[in-house]
Amino acid sequence: MDTPSIVSIDTRRPHQARIWNHWLGGKENYPIDRSVGDKVMEVFPEIVDIARHTRAFLLRVTHFLVAEQGIRQILDIGTGLPTADNTHEVAQRIAPETRVVYVDNDPLVLSHARALLTSTAEGATDYVDADVRDPATILEQAARTLDLDQPVALMLLGVMGNVPDADDPQGIVRTLMAELAPGSFLVVNDGTDVLERAQAAPADETGRAEAIRLYVEAGALPYFARTPEFIAGYFAGLDLVEPGVVSTPLWRPDLPGLDRPREVDAFCGVARKP
Repeated sequence: MDTPSIVSIDTRRPHQARIWNHWLGGKENYPIDRSVGDKVMEVFPEIVDIARHTRAFLLRVTHFLVAEQGIRQILDIGTGLPTADNTHEVAQRIAPETRVVYVDNDPLVLSHARALLTSTAEGATDYVDADVRDPATILEQAARTLDLDQPVALMLLGVMGNVPDADDPQGIVRTLMAELAPGSFLVVNDGTDVLERAQAAPADETGRAEAIRLYVEAGALPYFARTPEFIAGYFAGLDLVEPGVVSTPLWRPDLPGLDRPREVDAFCGVARKP
């Protein structure tokens, strides 16, 4: 892919991918991102745990898909900024022939596309500049690298919460999965707002709700925290993998000798297309 040498990036407005990078301890962010990220951490400290557990889930689920299920093609939508152990790196360490397509529409991610596009000689990586709400373009361009007649793992980590109800997030996922071969997998991880509310906190007074308000007031795009039941709806018609839809740290934790991890306000699931 020909990546532009100059990409216009507005450093005066916070961006979710850069704020997320800040929470993970990365350096690909600007003062506005760190300022907003720190304010969010003040009202919703759990966000750092959520970011890190989401990253750990990415590693576990990629190992599950490639090492245990034999998946050799991955469509990763909502890529975010490159960091250690990107999807293709984890997958190709296990199976060098794995082919990975990343999808995002963030100018900063686009500027890092060359770093994302490294690959083993046996495999391949590609980058599609598209919005998750445009599944037709995603599928058309992903087909340059992936064989959609063979199983593909569709990964949606932290991206569907950016899609408002009016744009039918579950319909978008159904459209994407409908074009993938039987034996394909769907992986979804997204933020929720249920743990504080379970402790009798009103929905508009939780730390997550205040964090989203700060986000929007600072100029970032809104985020729609949904329920575990809503996230489970993405898997309708698919065969859920055990343990089903659970808080992200509880999905097949690799913690021998340690206690059961604490729940956080993010839920995930994995399912196979029959």
